[in-house]
Amino acid sequence: MRILLRILFTAALSGIFGGFYIRSYHDYGLGEKVIGFSVLFAVFIYMPIFLGVRWKGKRLQDYTLTPENLAKMNAKKEK
Repeated sequence: MRILLRILFTAALSGIFGGFYIRSYHDYGLGEKVIGFSVLFAVFIYMPIFLGVRWKGKRLQDYTLTPENLAKMNAKKEK
């Protein structure tokens, strides 16, 4: 899965840079479209896959400020 994430990240990043190259030296409109589609790909395809992989097996309650977690933090601070 890490390899897939690296390939997708590289594809999104190269699409953005390629879009800037196309926009600067060839066709402005096409370059803007390539940049836009690369950003959409990064946000709607890459980011959910990345977050799903990184949050797998973790509990959201460990990272939220609940009264129990605040009490634990205050107890650690008093020591």
